[in-house]
Amino acid sequence: MFPTLESAEVERVRRFGDIRIFRAGEAVARIGQVGLGLVIVLSGHLDIMQRYESGRHELIVSHAPGQFMGELAQLAGRPALVDATAQTTVEALIIPPDRLRALLIAEAELGERIMRALILRRVGLLETGAGGPVIVGRPENGDVLRLEGFLRRNGHPHVSLNPESDPDAKALIDRFQVSAGELPIVLCPSGQLLRNPGETELARCIGLLESIDPNRLYDVVVVGAGPAGLATAVYAASEGLSVLVLDCRSFGGQAGASARIENYLGFPTGISGMALMARAYNQAQKFGAEMAIPDEATRLQALNDTDANCFVLNLFNQERVQARSVVIASGARYRRLDVANLEAFESSSVHYWASPLEGKLCAGQEVALIGGGNSAGQAVVYLAGQVAKVSLLVRGVDLNANMSRYLVDRINGLSNVEVITGARVTGLEGEGGMLQAIRWCLKSGQEVQRPIRHAFLFIGAEPNTAWLAGSGVALDPKGFILTGADVGERRALETSRKGVFAIGDVRSGSIKRVAAAVGEGAQVVATLHGFLAETGRPSSVLAKP
Repeated sequence: MFPTLESAEVERVRRFGDIRIFRAGEAVARIGQVGLGLVIVLSGHLDIMQRYESGRHELIVSHAPGQFMGELAQLAGRPALVDATAQTTVEALIIPPDRLRALLIAEAELGERIMRALILRRVGLLETGAGGPVIVGRPENGDVLRLEGFLRRNGHPHVSLNPESDPDAKALIDRFQVSAGELPIVLCPSGQLLRNPGETELARCIGLLESIDPNRLYDVVVVGAGPAGLATAVYAASEGLSVLVLDCRSFGGQAGASARIENYLGFPTGISGMALMARAYNQAQKFGAEMAIPDEATRLQALNDTDANCFVLNLFNQERVQARSVVIASGARYRRLDVANLEAFESSSVHYWASPLEGKLCAGQEVALIGGGNSAGQAVVYLAGQVAKVSLLVRGVDLNANMSRYLVDRINGLSNVEVITGARVTGLEGEGGMLQAIRWCLKSGQEVQRPIRHAFLFIGAEPNTAWLAGSGVALDPKGFILTGADVGERRALETSRKGVFAIGDVRSGSIKRVAAAVGEGAQVVATLHGFLAETGRPSSVLAKP
């Protein structure tokens, strides 16, 4: 986490930065302010401090000559998550974000050590919540869960305080004169207070999301940051294309919701979906791909009614993006139960993810999980280790129909999992947004009611293509995007609109597996090169390996 570079290594990277002197006591970085980049100490000592919500500071590490300050925020030019102060006069080599990315690529071995340190430092900050926003609200509050989930899925540190038991929370409420009806509140590192913000407002406050230049023309805009979209970003950016990735929620897509993926090539012991997707996310940024999350595309249009060399994407926040090509990897939206009062419980008691956040919330309780596919199976295996009992409700009569054999075998070996086949949920009961019981009907006609406070929905998804209305992109009868030979003389993965491509779960005929999505994300980049070459993209970029 805190390597010391040899003198020869420091000399090798001098060409990427500039020398700067800091006086003793001078601030080198401040939480909530955009940092300088990677700071390599040449002489003197630099203290890295963690600041708590009470205002107290605690030393994390003191960097000596040869050591460097920075974590993943510096890779993308985002606000710092720690305070840094020169303990003595410090001479430092400052490597800004764009040149830091160049260093990581040009100096492969040294870049690997630096990248590993940046990732491990972010992991450490996530464990403590250091440098992130402070959420004040009851832990079971639906909006608290929503905000915590958003930050966790985007790999951003945060701290949650319960106003009923935490004196720091009470102090914040008194300081800002917040009434009970205004909770939850969020205190951003900049000092700005938000009252029950939306995800976009929170992302802008903490520097996770910035305004997009409407006049910039990207080589490719990728809509969706799941495995397919991130694979496109990695391969396109590594080959010199300018890339912008949009996602309305977080990176990772549905794959990020998987507690453990065990059938992905190269991970014999399995890996959590979030860990796998976080690696891809960091890798894409390493090669220079820009991320705009949460930023939702609402309309796709060309600058004229014929096949064009420039496309415009309108965004939910009234911004717009221009691109020479578009890759649609918008995946699917979770299907919802057809019960009358589902919405009343979705923020607090009905969940579409099975992560440590939900596991902690349901610890020691009985939960219901509805679904029969691989994602449902992975969630069951994870939750079984966190809760007292899992009732798995499956509409079909055989769990083997849609679930991999290894998951079926594992579930059959779990003593606290009850598999109920031929079950259809008919009602949710509760009040104040809190679930108290679930009703389901069996194929025999018998109706069962059980006191369950939390339900997990893994009942599949529908293609996220409603935003393409009027774009000229052809869909199949189920709403998936048609590509290639299905729309005439088009390149592989190209839609009915020349220059617009579709990959992953949103594409008609795709194989709904993480590995397949990643493969299509890599494949589409080769096709993109052919299209961009036709439209006049400089051959010097296209020739890169």
